[in-house]
Amino acid sequence: MNRIARIASAVLTFPFLGAAQTAAPTGVPAHMVITAGHFYSHEARDLMPGELIVTQDFEPLTVTKVTPLNGTPLELFFLVDNCSSCEANSQFTELHRFITSQTENTGVGVAYIQEGRLEIAQEPILDHEKASKALNAPTGSKPSNPFVALRQLIEGWKPDGSRHVVVMISNGIDPTATKELLDPTADAAIEAAQRAGIIVFAIYHPSAEYLTTDPSKIYAGQVQLAHVATETGGEAYLVGFGPLPSLAPFLGDLWDHLSNQYMMEFLAIPGENGPALQAIEVRSDLTDVDIMAPAKALVPAPKKEGRVSRSGQ
Repeated sequence: MNRIARIASAVLTFPFLGAAQTAAPTGVPAHMVITAGHFYSHEARDLMPGELIVTQDFEPLTVTKVTPLNGTPLELFFLVDNCSSCEANSQFTELHRFITSQTENTGVGVAYIQEGRLEIAQEPILDHEKASKALNAPTGSKPSNPFVALRQLIEGWKPDGSRHVVVMISNGIDPTATKELLDPTADAAIEAAQRAGIIVFAIYHPSAEYLTTDPSKIYAGQVQLAHVATETGGEAYLVGFGPLPSLAPFLGDLWDHLSNQYMMEFLAIPGENGPALQAIEVRSDLTDVDIMAPAKALVPAPKKEGRVSRSGQ
């Protein structure tokens, strides 16, 4: 028997070798909001399911649908740390313009971190002028943990079918942290955001005393802001330890991100004990597209008829 005949005989004898290529996709339906951060060499266009590579524990997952979200309802909550008071007036003038320029189906809310307490000045509202009036430049307050308030905001934000995005303006410093680059309260806020499908964008803004603050604490605060933003699918904006000279280019970048978001539906591998956050990696086979996605997605419980194994069998 020649080599080709032996191979054909093996496929017939062990049919699973040939059937693996045509096996139906397995898994439980899950979803997450992803962002096409930048199209580097061409105009932005809608992403297709086949252009996304999604894995869970290095196992490839099937993407079933990708829906553009541009033009869909959006709720945008500005969370301002009142201790971040360094030369804030001109930057907040730019924020006012950004709020009043939002589309008619974008609700804008305003909240403050006041000595560690969450204070909501305005629930998300379509009246952008009213929302803008609720936004004031921080006047300075005692530095406090900003991530407890962020978690409270996220957990109190009820799902309503809209995209939910937080823009957090803070120095990110937790004065109670014992290990500067490890902050469990930031991790708790990340988990709450991932469970709720809320994306956090962070804008670093220092307190008026930043020149006399221990640089290692400032750096640690920036690390935590970047950690929260990246793990939830957002981005952190910071340049050095001082205040940003202008927010306009970063707000423009934020708006570009919000205009290129998608609801990605896929089949995930469930855990064994009910709904749980699972590490999901999302990238594109398009080399000139930057995909931003949460590090974890809430995956439903296994189907009642039997748990789906990692091998798909």
